[in-house]
Amino acid sequence: MSLQSLIETYEKALNASDTDAVLALYGSDPVFMPQHAPALVGRAAVRAGYEQVFAAIGLSVKFRIHEAEEAGDWAWVRTSTVGRTRLLAAGTDVDEGNNELFVFRREGGQWKIHRYLFATSLPRG
Repeated sequence: MSLQSLIETYEKALNASDTDAVLALYGSDPVFMPQHAPALVGRAAVRAGYEQVFAAIGLSVKFRIHEAEEAGDWAWVRTSTVGRTRLLAAGTDVDEGNNELFVFRREGGQWKIHRYLFATSLPRG
């Protein structure tokens, strides 16, 4: 899977609130660094983090790749997202916008998310 197709698959998994599909894209020793939260280290913590996210919000976002670099078994991709977020408890939709950085490591011949962090580019009022 190319880096671009991996990002597209991640986008679909997020928009479907599909924790298993998201986790399938992560490697054996992942770290997820969500905004305003401690880093989630390891597969169990990353799974729990996405389950918590999907219990609170529904996403409808589109990723745009700005930069991608490969160096042997390592790669990084800088992206941004735009779209809408449904706040499930309130039943309301808000605009969504983020900057993201993915670090990938090749495992078993396939790119896997090794580190992922994001920060909003569209703070909520």
